[in-house]
Amino acid sequence: MRAARYSMGLVLALVLFAGCGFQLRGAYSLPYESLFIAMPDYSVIAVSLKRAIRASGTTRVALTASDAQATLVPGAESRDRVILSVSSTGRVSELRLRYLYTYRITDDKGRDLVAPSSIELVRDLTYDDSNVLAKQQEEKLLWRDMENDLVQQLMRRLAASKPVFAAAPE
Repeated sequence: MRAARYSMGLVLALVLFAGCGFQLRGAYSLPYESLFIAMPDYSVIAVSLKRAIRASGTTRVALTASDAQATLVPGAESRDRVILSVSSTGRVSELRLRYLYTYRITDDKGRDLVAPSSIELVRDLTYDDSNVLAKQQEEKLLWRDMENDLVQQLMRRLAASKPVFAAAPE
């Protein structure tokens, strides 16, 4: 009897989640047969992005730009720490971390398939001089979380992009 109530509750929860549009984050279907990531192999973003593209199963990560249908070209990448507020004694009490990443997607001739775009991520954190080491660790974790979020947003934007492929000359 208890198991039946539990499974009935589980079914009801799944129906409610499905009804509101909730979906588990899954693999993305990219509109490219092959994609070259024009970033160094030691880049954290490049490694994570290549892993996510391979997990999608529909797109191959090309080794060279000439072998790819499209190329993801990174632009400027900036990380900023901005002081939001100070205490009455003049000590920092709140910080804002800002991560700006620009990119474009081109074909093998350098023409834009998708217009140049940017992603901006922002995280706020409180700061306390008495817990400097803990707050430094929290900041590192927030930067890492922002990198992971950037990769997920890039994958969503790549999947949603409508590339304009040039027609072959006749």
